[in-house]
Amino acid sequence: MKISIIGLGAMGTPMARHLKETGHELLLYTRRPEKVDELSAIAPVTMDLAECCQNPVIILNVLGTEDVIEVTTQLALDLAPGTLVIDHSTIDPAGARVAAGLIRDAGGEFVDAPVSGGEQKAITGELVSMVGGEARAIERAAEVFAPYIKSYVHLGESGAGQVAKLCNQIAQVVNIQGICEAMRFAAHHQVDQARVLDAIRGGMAGSQMLELMGPKIVSQDFSAGIQSRLHAKDLNIAADAALSELPALQATLAKLNELIESGGGHDDTSSLYRLLK
Repeated sequence: MKISIIGLGAMGTPMARHLKETGHELLLYTRRPEKVDELSAIAPVTMDLAECCQNPVIILNVLGTEDVIEVTTQLALDLAPGTLVIDHSTIDPAGARVAAGLIRDAGGEFVDAPVSGGEQKAITGELVSMVGGEARAIERAAEVFAPYIKSYVHLGESGAGQVAKLCNQIAQVVNIQGICEAMRFAAHHQVDQARVLDAIRGGMAGSQMLELMGPKIVSQDFSAGIQSRLHAKDLNIAADAALSELPALQATLAKLNELIESGGGHDDTSSLYRLLK
């Protein structure tokens, strides 16, 4: 299959490698001249968005809502009928619906398929996805992203995948704040944090996030697995799209913004713990 990939960062590059390894013919797009040599080791590179439209499948991995709309607006000018556009970005659900409309009006198909699992799961090919779009387009998309997404759920029409991803982010980051507070509570009472982790991981507090973040807090290793600025970006989208009061989201977002203002935007989200000292 011939596939164009737009957005070759921490997530897009591992995806490209998986697709290359499974025999797909790729074209990689970048706006950064300094990335051309690095990406050329994987597949041919272009700096022309119109050239990406020569392939029947286009994958997006860009940062925010405005980026997705800007890219899809440009793609729509040269899109061939039947082109499938798969967006793995995390954006506003309304923005996903706008992008889907632009692609459909140009004769293409659009699937919003944000992913969860972070860079490590992208590297191992074990991401999960929340998917929105028409059933036929999703069947096509599933054949494309099979090398790096281990499971997905179809939530409904375009934008529904983004709603589910934001639900994932709300639950995930509020959980991280809770873990930080639990570890601070243990330290305040002079009980060994590592032993507290051992005590609670088998109970109802046990979770994937506890297993990931707990040891980082105990060891004070805040090197980024997921940068706090990216979680803040997603929670800001969720806060803007909220149709009711979400107090835990708002409180956690305020702490994230405080962390970023203090210079911790590129640190792991577990570094929220620092604000509790």
